[in-house]
Amino acid sequence: MINYSTSCIKVSDTQICPECKSKVIIKNGFTKNRKQQYQCKNCMFHFIDYYNNKACLPNINSYIIKLTKEGLGIRSTARVLQISTTTVLKRIITIAKNIPQPIISKNKTYEVDEMRSFIKRKDKLIWIVYALERETKRVVSFAIGARTNKTLNLVLTTLRLAKAKTIYTDGLKHYHYLIEKTVHKVIRFATNHIERNNLSIRTHLKRLNRKTICYSRSFVVLECVLRIYFWS
Repeated sequence: MINYSTSCIKVSDTQICPECKSKVIIKNGFTKNRKQQYQCKNCMFHFIDYYNNKACLPNINSYIIKLTKEGLGIRSTARVLQISTTTVLKRIITIAKNIPQPIISKNKTYEVDEMRSFIKRKDKLIWIVYALERETKRVVSFAIGARTNKTLNLVLTTLRLAKAKTIYTDGLKHYHYLIEKTVHKVIRFATNHIERNNLSIRTHLKRLNRKTICYSRSFVVLECVLRIYFWS
């Protein structure tokens, strides 16, 4: 159960800035719905007397991350947290922008594969290309786009910079001239780990399930959801 009990704490009672915890605050007019507005003289942060919107709770972003990783869609997350779908979309994009790409170790073994999906309509196909570090089972890089050299290279460039020891792929012809022959290997059962991870992703994220009424309407949101799922 999510605790919403802190949503109506009044600044006029605490006399503390919620941003820098300074006590040097002054009144600064009223909002459109006649709530007292304040300004902190220490950090110049503007805030109102109290918030009754649940999206303003300090730990709401952590709930959005958890629900996103558990596969809930935008509308489902909005219903559970009792906030608007627009707010959920904006928060997902903001959260994803603040998630850095993980640091990649050098001289490791990787598996690379593609997952097919679509945006808005089933005839608008896209591919999710990503690389999995074999030892830790961690996704180190991914890209979304058409099944072209450009999309594949976005992932493979990261592995080149990491000086990959070995890169295992399936029999897709593009890989044969995009990856150096000294590190590229196509062996039966060599991509078992990433293929199993594909199943986990499709199971966890409803928008990627094969038989579902859920789907991605936006390229940006799909990329942000994957970034949260892989790296948060």
